Amino acid sequence: MRSPPSHSPNSSSYRKDKLPLPASDLLPAELWIDDAGALDADRLARTLAGIKAKGLRPDLLGSIVSHYASRWLPEMATGRAAEPSPAPESPTAAWLKKRFLVETLVGVLPPEKDAVPCDFLLRLLRTASMVGAAAGCIGELEARAGRQLDQASLREVMIPAFSHTCRTLLDVGLMLRLVRQFVGAEECPAAVARSGAAAMAKVAKLADAYLAEAALDAGLAVAEFEELARAVPAHARATDDGLYRAVDTYIKAHPNTIKQERKALCRLIDARKLSSEASLHAAQNERLPVRSVIQVLFSEHCKLNGLAEWSASFAGLRSPNPALELPGRVPSRREVLAQQHEMRKLREDVARLQVQCHALQAQVDRLFLEKRKKGFFRWGSFLFRSADVVDKAEDHDVGAGRRTPMDAKKGRLPQGKGTPPKWRNSMS
Repeated sequence: MRSPPSHSPNSSSYRKDKLPLPASDLLPAELWIDDAGALDADRLARTLAGIKAKGLRPDLLGSIVSHYASRWLPEMATGRAAEPSPAPESPTAAWLKKRFLVETLVGVLPPEKDAVPCDFLLRLLRTASMVGAAAGCIGELEARAGRQLDQASLREVMIPAFSHTCRTLLDVGLMLRLVRQFVGAEECPAAVARSGAAAMAKVAKLADAYLAEAALDAGLAVAEFEELARAVPAHARATDDGLYRAVDTYIKAHPNTIKQERKALCRLIDARKLSSEASLHAAQNERLPVRSVIQVLFSEHCKLNGLAEWSASFAGLRSPNPALELPGRVPSRREVLAQQHEMRKLREDVARLQVQCHALQAQVDRLFLEKRKKGFFRWGSFLFRSADVVDKAEDHDVGAGRRTPMDAKKGRLPQGKGTPPKWRNSMS
């Protein structure tokens, strides 16, 4: 990393620092940004403090800071390359310089909310976490980025975990703190009146997309997934398609997830807020629990019933006597065909859902019958085996009480008798 240069008292930047010009004689913003990039960190802080006291706009101050960071920090450069290092230096020295520069930049950031873009704050937060900046510096960046999280992009919010104790590749805990910071700031009435529900919906969409990416990580636990998903209020999600995609991705990437954990993940999804495409995918998803699939089918059935009742009530508003009806516009043939097509499509959807429900019910009944048959044959085999044992025991007892001539020759005596019985002599 190339360190910011130090200037002599004859330099133009030094004269600007020591002899600040009046506000009317300030150079254009572009020249200030280019000149500020040549200052070192300490002189930049003093210069910005001087021009801020003269009423410089906060967004211009933020532009100067972002330009300076992209010039001297390679991790912050997006559109242009950072300044090349003229001479190699030790990793420890480069790490210390980066840490000092990051902490200095955080100290000179304008306090206004929208003075600095959220993506720049997230890149600065990534660099601060990488170089191990002070806890107060990282906390300040998290608070500022959390308040502007609705302006963040998915690429910048996917900050890797630099801690050796973290089991995941992404810093899921950092994302959780950012979401909670935004939700806590937006719950006040003034913030709700200012931004409305649009900002909260953007954060909910961002959190669902982040969960879908983090779900591929083998080290992500179910508890961490649930905690981040529940950090977003339920009313912030207009649809749960993104959350369903994240849950399905997690179950697919973690095939060893037990049944209770899959049920806990599926309880995060509101089946009533799924679109028709997501409901169709969920109804055919073999990885989901049967109860969740039935809930999705029942929700779709209720939606179709509601549409049917609404159309019936709309048709019932007409007068039974056509002569008493008010004259209105006659629908065109195209509109009639479109309505008929919609009704036919609804009937087909209802029929398909009924077939799927019957198939699921038949599968459940078949599994139940197989379990019953398996239990019946187990008892039957036990009874038959017991009868065979009894018969063999009786045969053994009968055979034990019968004496043959061979037993007499061998000296075998029946149990309980002391002398062998006498045999009758043959008369032949």
